[in-house]
Amino acid sequence: MKMNFSIEKALLGFIAIGMATIAIELLPVSRKAAYWNRCLNTTSSTLNKVPAVQKIKTKGRDALAVMICNGAVFEPKIKRPIK
Repeated sequence: MKMNFSIEKALLGFIAIGMATIAIELLPVSRKAAYWNRCLNTTSSTLNKVPAVQKIKTKGRDALAVMICNGAVFEPKIKRPIK
């Protein structure tokens, strides 16, 4: 009877340690998700104020906001006149 009790205690301890480890591992992921959501909301609301972007459908604006939050860089390409 005493052996069963000690095994149950050890198993409960392992489960508690495992759950604590998982919770600690999820903290950086939740912080990154909060940052991502904040970036997406801010970018979307800013893009909705631009007249040229207002003509684009909602999915297109969302895709543009995702690209901006991912760090996409849009550089204008200068076309040289043909000689």
